[in-house]
Amino acid sequence: MTVKDHYDNHLGDFYSWMAGDFQSKQQEFAQFLSEHSINPTSTKIAIDLGAGHGIQTVSLAQRGYNVIAVDFNKQLLDELAINTSGLHADIINGDIKDVKQFGGRHPELIVCCGDTLTQLDSIEEIRTLLSDCAAILDSNGKLILSFRDYSTELTGDNRFIAVKGDDTKILTCCLDFENEKVRVTDLLYCKTDNVWQMKVSSYYKVRVSPQAIIDILLENGLTIDFNGIVNRMVTVIAGK
Repeated sequence: MTVKDHYDNHLGDFYSWMAGDFQSKQQEFAQFLSEHSINPTSTKIAIDLGAGHGIQTVSLAQRGYNVIAVDFNKQLLDELAINTSGLHADIINGDIKDVKQFGGRHPELIVCCGDTLTQLDSIEEIRTLLSDCAAILDSNGKLILSFRDYSTELTGDNRFIAVKGDDTKILTCCLDFENEKVRVTDLLYCKTDNVWQMKVSSYYKVRVSPQAIIDILLENGLTIDFNGIVNRMVTVIAGK
């Protein structure tokens, strides 16, 4: 199953629930932007790649950016439209790999957060995307990435992860490591009329190390302004 199929037929239905309280998550990202002095300074154009239901987009728009928010899942895009009502956000139903089409807008900021990066098909696609982002960034622009590090293989019971649960839903996932990818199987248990039912879907993510990402950014002439762990994700800020 492709990543898009996984979202359209499974994950999109409960992504917002899985992500947690929208306002608190949005405020966390806003605080991160403040801590690193990320503010509009030139074109005021920001691109949010894999915008989802808008955690990053809302924070950026409230900060004064005109945001181009790109995602490929209709349900999340519908939620994004609601969450960005009254804000400067241009919502695009499209593929993040087509980021070069926005080069004429001269973005001063591009963000790709929430493990979106590893959902591309290969390290080659990641390399191309980051190269394209570097190419279209305006002078002194910034690129913000957050992703999970799957480079170290988990074995045995450690492959099973309890994600979230409440009175009506329980979400777990299982990771099966292959040479260059990890197969992620999401198991959602839903309770309806006191009966539990299970929904299962799998998709692949790329096993890419943080150092590999840093090397790609440096190869494309960017500097590393920040490299650390934020909310259990590798987070990088690169500057042009």
